Amino acid sequence: MKKEVTIYDVANKTNYSPSTVSRALNNHKSISKKTIKVVKDAAEKMNYRPNSLAAGLRNNRSNTIGVMMSRINRPFISSLISGVEESARKEGYNVIISQSNDKYENEVSNAKALYDTRISGLIVSLAMETTDFSHFDQFIEKGIPIVFVDRVPSNFNSYRVIIDNYSAGYNATKHLIEQGCKRIAHFAGLQHRNVYSERKKGYVDALNDYNLEIDESLIIYFNTLDFKEGEKATKKLLKLSNPPDGIFSSNDTAAVSAIVTAKKKGVKIPEELAIIGFNDDPIASIVDPGLSSVTHPAQKMGKLSAKRILEHSHQNFDDNVSEISILNTEVVVRDSSNRNKLVSKITD
Repeated sequence: MKKEVTIYDVANKTNYSPSTVSRALNNHKSISKKTIKVVKDAAEKMNYRPNSLAAGLRNNRSNTIGVMMSRINRPFISSLISGVEESARKEGYNVIISQSNDKYENEVSNAKALYDTRISGLIVSLAMETTDFSHFDQFIEKGIPIVFVDRVPSNFNSYRVIIDNYSAGYNATKHLIEQGCKRIAHFAGLQHRNVYSERKKGYVDALNDYNLEIDESLIIYFNTLDFKEGEKATKKLLKLSNPPDGIFSSNDTAAVSAIVTAKKKGVKIPEELAIIGFNDDPIASIVDPGLSSVTHPAQKMGKLSAKRILEHSHQNFDDNVSEISILNTEVVVRDSSNRNKLVSKITD
């Protein structure tokens, strides 16, 4: 195996000291342009690669942003990460990505691993299981900025980038009501997570405002909001003596599962059961009928999260910040809930 070229090899080749070579490679103002060119030309010919980890150990920080997500195979998460990377790379930063699979223990382990790599900042969307946030204290103590995005803690002093989940949940439910739905079920996530508790509050308040009954048997609490859970919940709802005529799901995966399951049972969508999801994932446009959904500006949230970390590197970040950025959403209406479109066709 070929030996890795070190800064000392470049120093021997150019007859400069290792410290001079190091400063030249970093464009230090004390080194002449001529020397910088000689050193960089030699380093390139020798295939020298800077040891960013060693630099991080010396400086106790690296040009690397750590990203901790729940499940990177979800379209929302992948779009969020894409936004982070786009902003970070423009500023010469690298990104290290880890996923918890919604497990608290994985999140704690990932946090330690990222801390040990001397990251410059951390962007986090919390695991579903996480209720204790003490594993983030080590970053705060070292002055490493943390930006929580989407799934955020309510009692941790840090920057947060979120959407107005309450209004989104309210508007999704209101849309179903405006389509004539009277018994609307809700696929809810675990309520200690801000995104799911706020969406449920919006759902409940919309029903109250339109004088519709809040039936606890129509609210199903999920652990992961995956396809299998969606299938199980839909079957349970359809077996009720008075089944729902609408479903507001806290994500698109469970909503698509509801469409597929209901169709297999011979239920007409949206005539007998109108369904709306959340995130506006690509699958919403592929399933038949197309799934109505609430937009979730994932890439924009990722870009804004990275921007806050980069601001810290430019010394513009307040370590005691607790500011919240709230981005807007909108309801995208497709055939899974659009009963008014059907009425219009019949009338025409």
